[in-house]
Amino acid sequence: MSRRARHTTASGAEAADRCTVTVCRGCCCGTPKIPNLDHAAQLADLRKALSGVARVRPVNCLDACEHANVIVVQPSAAGRRAGGRPVWLGLVNDPDATADITAWVGGGGPGLAEPPGILDLYAFTPSRRLRSQIED
Repeated sequence: MSRRARHTTASGAEAADRCTVTVCRGCCCGTPKIPNLDHAAQLADLRKALSGVARVRPVNCLDACEHANVIVVQPSAAGRRAGGRPVWLGLVNDPDATADITAWVGGGGPGLAEPPGILDLYAFTPSRRLRSQIED
């Protein structure tokens, strides 16, 4: 089996069949350094809205602190086959942005659904080193 072992969910579907939403919760993201946002509620909202649709995983610092709060949406296997690539979103610091992300992922995510236009304002391209940390 490859380095990326396939994981089976409770429903029997392979994790690769779903998008993965990686939520930074490190030194800046998810902390009081980003005020006026209930970070725990943001993560809970993502998990609730995407339950059965995508894997939501909090991780330690993604080292893109200047873009805090950072969320990376990785395509499902079908999305990747359709040309989808991980999308890095920064400054996701209000519930409307979180709702836009969940709507997009619920519709299929990268490669399968067009993101709401507003998410273009949040998208950024991290360094090659940072991309390799999350995309491998």
